Amino acid sequence: MAELPVTEAELIDRFGPHLNVEPAGGWNAGIDFDREVETHCCFCGQQCGIKLKVKDDKVVGFEPWYDFPFNEGKLCPKGVKRYLQNESPDRLLDPMVRDPGAPGGFRAVSWDEALDRTVSEIQRIQQAYGKDAFALLSGVSLSNEKSYLIGKFARLGLQTANLDYNGRLCMVSAGAAGKRALGLDRAANPWSDIPLADVVMLVGCNVAECAPITTSYVWRARDRGAKLVVIDPRVTPIARTADLFLGVRPGTDSAVLGAMLHVIIENDWVDHEFVAAHTVGFDEVAQSVADHTPEWAAKLSGVPAERIVEAARLWGTSATGMLMHARGIEHHTKGVDNVTACINLGLATGKYGKPGCGVTTITGQGNGQGGREQGHKCDQLPGNRDITNPEHRAYIASVWQCAVDEIPGKGLTAQEIMNAIHDGEIKGLLSICFNPLVSLPETRFTEEALDRLEFYAAIDFFLSESAQHADVVLAGSLHEEDEGTATSSEGRVCKLNAAKAPPGNAWLDWEIVLDLARRLGRERYFPFRNTREMFDEMRVASHGGTADYYGITWEQIEAQHGVFWPCPEIGHPGTPRLFEGGRFYHPDGKAKFFPAPYRPSAEEVDDEYPIWLTTGRVISQYLSGTQTRRIGPLVEQYPEPLCEMHPRLAEQLGVVTGDVVRVTSRRGSMDLPARVVETIRPDTVFIPYHWPGRQAANQLTQRALDPISKIPEFKVSAVRIERTGEHREVHDKRVTTLHEERR
Repeated sequence: MAELPVTEAELIDRFGPHLNVEPAGGWNAGIDFDREVETHCCFCGQQCGIKLKVKDDKVVGFEPWYDFPFNEGKLCPKGVKRYLQNESPDRLLDPMVRDPGAPGGFRAVSWDEALDRTVSEIQRIQQAYGKDAFALLSGVSLSNEKSYLIGKFARLGLQTANLDYNGRLCMVSAGAAGKRALGLDRAANPWSDIPLADVVMLVGCNVAECAPITTSYVWRARDRGAKLVVIDPRVTPIARTADLFLGVRPGTDSAVLGAMLHVIIENDWVDHEFVAAHTVGFDEVAQSVADHTPEWAAKLSGVPAERIVEAARLWGTSATGMLMHARGIEHHTKGVDNVTACINLGLATGKYGKPGCGVTTITGQGNGQGGREQGHKCDQLPGNRDITNPEHRAYIASVWQCAVDEIPGKGLTAQEIMNAIHDGEIKGLLSICFNPLVSLPETRFTEEALDRLEFYAAIDFFLSESAQHADVVLAGSLHEEDEGTATSSEGRVCKLNAAKAPPGNAWLDWEIVLDLARRLGRERYFPFRNTREMFDEMRVASHGGTADYYGITWEQIEAQHGVFWPCPEIGHPGTPRLFEGGRFYHPDGKAKFFPAPYRPSAEEVDDEYPIWLTTGRVISQYLSGTQTRRIGPLVEQYPEPLCEMHPRLAEQLGVVTGDVVRVTSRRGSMDLPARVVETIRPDTVFIPYHWPGRQAANQLTQRALDPISKIPEFKVSAVRIERTGEHREVHDKRVTTLHEERR
């Protein structure tokens, strides 16, 4: 790397406010520290490399890790500020039990009291109502090792089928579509393939705010002449630079994507050789889009027909191309169909298994990729095996040294678990790093369900909104307090290194789980003394599965700066690019086309609720906000949810930026300031979902599920909006909108 023309201190002084970097945060800014620890950021699935500075067993700052190949030292605002959560005054330091007479409603207790209470309640509920009356909800902020442990603990410790994870609210539509069509659930390419693409198509993914480092890869592609196509209801920051923008009406993505395939077939831009040699089912899909004309799709989606044709031309005629999608098309009752329509575009044009060619999801959560492979989903065993497959069950039973019938069958998904709690069918719950009261749709329903539980225990490091409803709270560990691995959006298995010990009387998460297993009398299945032993058993359990980690070692990960799975044997280098040579992961080696016909969303606008609502992230917050809402500079950047609306809609409502509006759906209403922008469709509003209580966007969303992935439809709700008469200043330090720039 060339030497900088000025010192780092001078850069901070001149550009710190723009970079969101402060001297106390790093860049060797005179900070006193004992050691640096190379690890990874805990926010989002990119797993950016970072060096944490440690002094007296406290994380006091950070340093860019330039050698890590994915981000090469670059960090987004969340990565820059992530170290500040370590000294939050909200950090849980002791286990607690509910006590209405205590300050805050909880009192600290010994670990023996907390764990004995938890185990006695588990046993009481299961003896009275059956094993499946106690459920476990897990999170994919956990490492691979802890995800594996949770899956095993639910099946052999709690002996319940009802285990699921918060990835059910994120990537499951992409996973289901990928496994069905391609035989495997993982990004098709390393991100280093993006700059090799002649066209980059971003469908429902706001990369500049949700996966910021991905933006640099897109820019590299553009630097060598690539065209950028963006499909979204909002002109997101990356969309402002696009060659072609398709402002789609929420819920109509599959109509646009189907029409693009129609145009590709009509103009004979199909790679017939690839389709014939490496796929099955093309004729059926071609027939299914025969009437999906651009004009038909334009009426449904609001996207001009000529833009649909141009998008199809760019994709269909380019030698290389990368199509990337995310929650914008996956958070739907037809999320699997939306992703399938993307895969069909890639297969029809032969854009798989070659440099610069692929269709892939951008994983949203910290370990969203690895977490969905290790067996803490209701329908899954380690290695991404199917829990209903007798051969898969027999193999895992041999690894776990248990009888096959000791492994419960398929249980309920996350929203279905909450429905069953509300209905009185599930009586007890243990959660870890999952905040359903903010994350699940229809907040009031979730709150009612949590209050109907006979017993609820939560493992977490802050007292989340959900944990406030718990009977026992078990003080767990942060990402940087434990050793293990996580798997990035690319499929790169990365090494997490512990920078410090948990503070006070908090325990490592896995210590809590192992102690619960021991008190339940199931310790024979959990002989682990450390996370390395969990990783080694996980490798064996994954061997032969589609997500095969067997050949990966911690030493190899550190030597290579990560190893891409599948890695089936010791000494194998890993597999950065999937499907090379046109070989897919079905037994016949061929990919499968599936029709993805358009169908309406579960809810549509009408005279009473005439406006579309869609939800999503902002750059300074992460998921339910449990962590980022406790980091001051991130809160300052975007302190409260805002309702983005187009000037045309604002004029109809008599609203200007800062006016408080009441947004009402069939499930609830919320009051929040308006933010008038030109970067959204006039028939649509956007509200970010990182806040709880009366600021929770999920007060408005619905519990309707995709029939295959069982993901809720967060991205499409019908609402009405009215001005309340209140006005307040809006503090939003994000990128200035086009509308504000013009003023």
